[in-house]
Amino acid sequence: MNSLAPRIYGKLKPALQKAGSFLRTRRGRHVLVLAVICGVYAFCLPRNLFEDPSSTVILSADGQLLGARIAADGQWRFPEREKAPEKFSQCLIQFEDRNFRQHPGVNPMALARALRQNVSGQRVVSGGSTITMQVIRMARRNPPRTLWQKGIEIVLATRLELRYSKDEILALYASHAPFGSNVVGIDAAAWRYFGRTPEQLSWAESATLAVLPNSPSLIYPGKNQQRLKDKRDRLLERLCTAGIIDRSTCDLAKHEPLPGAPYPLPRLAPHLLQRAAAEGRNGQIIQSTLQYNLQENVNGIVARHARTLRTNEIHNCAAIVLEVETGNVLAYAGNAPAPLTTELSGDEYGNDVDVITAPRSTGSILKPYLYAAMLTDGELLPNTLVPDIPTDLSGYSPENFNRTYDGAVPAHRALARSLNVPAVRMLKQYRVERFHTLLRRSGLTTITRPPDDYGLSLILGGAEGKLWDLAGTYASMARSLNHYTTTGKSPRSDFHPANYLHLQTAHDTASRATQSRAPFDPAAIWFTFESMSELTRPDDEAAWTQFSSSKRVAWKTGTSFGFRDGWAIGVTPRYVVAVWAGNADGEGRPGLTGIATAAPIMFDVFNLLPTGDWFTAPVNDMQEIDACAESGHRALDICPKQKMRVPKAGLKSAPCPYHRTVHLSMSGEYRVTSDCESPGNMQHVPWFVLPPAMEFYYKTKYPGYRALPPLRSDCISGGTHTRAMEFVYPRDEPRLFIPTELNGRPGKVVFEIAHRRPGTKVFWHIDEEYLGETKDIHQFAAAPAEGKHTLTVVDEQGETMTLQIEIVGKKN
Repeated sequence: MNSLAPRIYGKLKPALQKAGSFLRTRRGRHVLVLAVICGVYAFCLPRNLFEDPSSTVILSADGQLLGARIAADGQWRFPEREKAPEKFSQCLIQFEDRNFRQHPGVNPMALARALRQNVSGQRVVSGGSTITMQVIRMARRNPPRTLWQKGIEIVLATRLELRYSKDEILALYASHAPFGSNVVGIDAAAWRYFGRTPEQLSWAESATLAVLPNSPSLIYPGKNQQRLKDKRDRLLERLCTAGIIDRSTCDLAKHEPLPGAPYPLPRLAPHLLQRAAAEGRNGQIIQSTLQYNLQENVNGIVARHARTLRTNEIHNCAAIVLEVETGNVLAYAGNAPAPLTTELSGDEYGNDVDVITAPRSTGSILKPYLYAAMLTDGELLPNTLVPDIPTDLSGYSPENFNRTYDGAVPAHRALARSLNVPAVRMLKQYRVERFHTLLRRSGLTTITRPPDDYGLSLILGGAEGKLWDLAGTYASMARSLNHYTTTGKSPRSDFHPANYLHLQTAHDTASRATQSRAPFDPAAIWFTFESMSELTRPDDEAAWTQFSSSKRVAWKTGTSFGFRDGWAIGVTPRYVVAVWAGNADGEGRPGLTGIATAAPIMFDVFNLLPTGDWFTAPVNDMQEIDACAESGHRALDICPKQKMRVPKAGLKSAPCPYHRTVHLSMSGEYRVTSDCESPGNMQHVPWFVLPPAMEFYYKTKYPGYRALPPLRSDCISGGTHTRAMEFVYPRDEPRLFIPTELNGRPGKVVFEIAHRRPGTKVFWHIDEEYLGETKDIHQFAAAPAEGKHTLTVVDEQGETMTLQIEIVGKKN
């Protein structure tokens, strides 16, 4: 390397010496000066003429303005246009520079005329600037009008003409011309002064805007109206003389009114605009996927319901509409508008907060995910009975909204009625860790803590979710089902977040996929949506019938603990509508339930959408089986059977655990055993037998349930037989707190059992100390000391149960 440089220098040395000799000549110096001048001229024009900040602008899918944010310097300045509006271009050329299309950036005749007028008038009468020179002047922030500055403008204007076409120069002028006050550019001016796009302006309106940049501070709409009208009308006459408009158009245009006070810019999607700017699109034109008319109507629905909700001090609500096939957002109402008549500031109630992206307690809105997951994994069938009894799981005691129990309920009915206890027991079976992973795979980005932090409360609102994520996952489920029934496949790309940007490509969609395979089987999704579309709803949804319509919708509501969040999400094969209602600051309110606050908004929005077909059953992902008619499990030989379609994974589910063969006396009045009756004198009968705690509640809801006949008295003392009683509370060796009453005294814990035989006496003991007896309703209140104890109950037939409990202190 060191030896290479001298060799190169040696070869170049003669040429360098010759060039040096030439530059020392007069001709050489002239060439050098000319080269410097050419270089300066070539690079005198900045790469970016304008560095001014722009407004952030959001458009609908068809290009209509939804809203804009003022630029960082306080100006209404939309991002640069690629082409100036045709009418405005014609008006501008006729008013400012009729030879614009012919000259090279400078018009010597106009400059000479301006010089003559200025000298004779002894003041600046005319500048003689071309449109190109005015663009340069605007780019240089209007320096003082001197001969030196005019010379600079002339040089730069000719250079500008070499870089840009005439149409591009017009677009630069239209984008950066001042139009009075803090309005810059034709787009902002058209919206501020006429309330529409530049392309929609009439000839009179275009002429008005063409004359404004000439004197924006003097001729301002609303002031100096006659001077503005005179200038506009002279320009219209010039357009008529040039043959650009006819006489009739000219005369009619002169009668059009001038603009008055500036119009406010549209605010149809302020929260999406705010979101787009925060996501790095500040100062850009954002063409969204929103449908203009639908957005406007959804805003109206949200605003109307918000006025009603405020009577109960509920100040915030949000709604989003997705197209299932693409995941595109069709409407985005991030929050209710602030009250118009209030002494408080606009953000007093958090109406500026975009609730669609705010994590909120999910309530029951995650129950369909668990149901679909258990169907997918074959741990459940749609009609499988799940327990609905008082439940205590390591101190966690969920309750149904109506505080009643059915004993046992088919899984699909538990989902349709949004029962809490069956959901918690199903989650315990499925395991929190698995459900936690599934929610994250499905696209819920707010499930960030370890599974143990959520525990079983995960299914009842122990986690937080975003309306954005929830709507996206429900749309993904519907999309996956639709694609399976039409193509036989559910590609992984079907599960992806929602999108609000227009013209996403197929690659963009695939890149948004959230996992390597779909988390739910098509049949599981179909059965879930079928359950969600059932008409019967729980007591807290007693008002659901007022929302019924010709549209079939799979929908779910949710209410968080403390009545802080109301949710409603509905799905059809084409659309998802998701709604949240509550207070941005988390304040709970009586009656703030999903059914009362969010569901009415959701159904009103669905009424805006076209009616379509229902989901097609994915029969290729289903299997017909013999199911137990009473339990919904796979049937045993002794079960009454019915044919039922279930997800194929359901073939792995457990057979019916509730049917067994019982041995009855020949009269059928008593149960007997081989210890007290010969087999030849027995009837062997299949019987549907629920555990005592389930049976205790089930038979009150289902009068057709047949309890087991009692054991014949001579058969009680020996052998094996079905238990007659079961603990309802507590269960499973629990740790218990003794509550403290309002008067400060220690309270009592209420123990409860269920017994098959009405009227039977039950005797209660703790640590062999007799407490008392109960009959019919077997509940007993006691206040054991702290520590471990043995709870014993004995019925009058001598059947005994024991349970180990631990009292761990007083609970205030």
